[in-house]
Amino acid sequence: MVDRTAVNERSHVELITIHEICRILGGSLDISRTFREALNVLVAHIGLSRAMVVLPGGEEGQGPLSVHSAVGLERAQAERGHWRVGEGVIGRVYASGIPVVMPDISQATEFIDRTGAFGAHDERMMAFLVVPLKTDHDVVGVLAAQREVMGSARLSDDQRLLTMVATLLAQSFALHRAVADEHHRLRQETSRLQKALAREPRGRYAIDNVIGDSQPMQQVFREVHQAGPSRATVLLRGESGTGKEAIARAIHFLSPRKDAPFIKVNCAALTESLLESELFGHERGAFTGAVGDRKGRFELAHGGTLFLDEVGDVSPAFQAKLLRVLQEREFERVGGTKAVKVDVRLICATNRDLERMVQRGEYRADLYYRINVVSIFLPPLRERRSDIPQLVSHFIDRFNKENRRSLKVTPEAMKVLTSCYWPGNVRELENCVERTATMVSGEYIRDLAFPCRQNRCLTQTLHFLDKADAVAAAAAVPQRAPAAAPAPVPPAPAPAPAPARSSGFVDLDHDPDDDLAEDDSSFAGLPDLDEEGVTLIGPTAQLPPSVRRFGPEPPDSERDRLIWAMEQCGWVQAKAARLLRITPRQLGYALHKHRIEVRKF
Repeated sequence: MVDRTAVNERSHVELITIHEICRILGGSLDISRTFREALNVLVAHIGLSRAMVVLPGGEEGQGPLSVHSAVGLERAQAERGHWRVGEGVIGRVYASGIPVVMPDISQATEFIDRTGAFGAHDERMMAFLVVPLKTDHDVVGVLAAQREVMGSARLSDDQRLLTMVATLLAQSFALHRAVADEHHRLRQETSRLQKALAREPRGRYAIDNVIGDSQPMQQVFREVHQAGPSRATVLLRGESGTGKEAIARAIHFLSPRKDAPFIKVNCAALTESLLESELFGHERGAFTGAVGDRKGRFELAHGGTLFLDEVGDVSPAFQAKLLRVLQEREFERVGGTKAVKVDVRLICATNRDLERMVQRGEYRADLYYRINVVSIFLPPLRERRSDIPQLVSHFIDRFNKENRRSLKVTPEAMKVLTSCYWPGNVRELENCVERTATMVSGEYIRDLAFPCRQNRCLTQTLHFLDKADAVAAAAAVPQRAPAAAPAPVPPAPAPAPAPARSSGFVDLDHDPDDDLAEDDSSFAGLPDLDEEGVTLIGPTAQLPPSVRRFGPEPPDSERDRLIWAMEQCGWVQAKAARLLRITPRQLGYALHKHRIEVRKF
């Protein structure tokens, strides 16, 4: 007959045990501590001899089984507890997920006591109970316990209680693993972002409709994102075709004025009188054809942004009128007397050297300081060649959509595009891709499809001095009176080679063979004028103005002087060396020293 009092007492103990274990597991996600405390409660409440939790090792939980937490075991015993999956009772329960109860371990042949703590003790009958730690998906571990069998102890009641405890331990372990995996993922993501920030001090930036992952363009994007939200006047500097208008639009849409108008004016396309009427507007009857009042671009851009392109090409007279508007933020229409106040953010752009123009008196210094508040320099395409493949892909995709074609660019063709100098920058690249895509037949654009591969690139003529033009320019230079022919002088022995001082370069890697370049037979008998009629020997003051980029005289700095000489000679190094009165090796060393890229056509 079942003792009802004993059953009620056992149920009460089991309820208290489950309550205490739930409270312990819910108090922390540190399973190393909570599992040990839970085992302590379990052993103390129902009189177990010892208990342990066995979990798989390895990062993915696929390693051998080992003791994770234990009560009643010495440290050395717990450290010896290792089983392979399927080995012994521990390994079999983990592999199958089915609990096992051994009433007498001394009679169990499959029992393997790796720890040395669960074996038979004298004449006492010891039972061994093993239940799996199961979640909804799989088995994550094993809970094993041992008790002495005596009196009315029922192993079925112990198995039921251990199964409930194992379920709680499994849920806690699954939660711990999920949190640990998320923490590991966040640490990896943080590490990745830190490495990205180390490569780029302020991270990665992007602007709509502007392609550029190279370091120079990332610098431009950082400056645009920094200057966009402010009210400061921005001056965009860069060669023609570098995308100044696209950057100006990006600045506008990154500012608080993005919902207001964005008005653009090309100052180089209008005469002074038309530009004044276009910017300031005019009153009725101000001039012939003014049949009504008309608002200017400043009024149309009120509350928004006004983009003045090619601001370096405005006349000196109009510079003074523009300066007053920037200072006072008010103007008068052409033919009017009433002052009009406007709230306009100004963005200017130019490809001119404004500093040199100010030095020569061609540009007002006060206007220069007004527009040059925040300067953003746009790099030429040759300084960001890594962006060329993305630009080409963008142009090809747009061409395919507009013309219903499916053209692709071969790696050889892409190599041709990335190795070109592109003096016209992105605009020239776009035109080249569109021209080639239009004329190519088939589905692939190959390297031979480009005009430059067939010596038919028309833009090359923009970078070489035409012979007829050079001769005409040289003829326009006032000729000196012919000097009297010098008396014949007996030949003298050749002097020892010495570095040329007039050029300002020093040969740090002198080779005697280089000195022969000055006396090479190919140069013998050449006059002071080369085949284009430009003086190469002696002072350069006789160069015609049409071929002077830096002014009547060579520039002072060594780098500018190198670029000046190379441009005068069509980027032919041998001729540029003669112009500077140095050897070709000296010129090559100087170009490498100043990192000047030699144009290749």
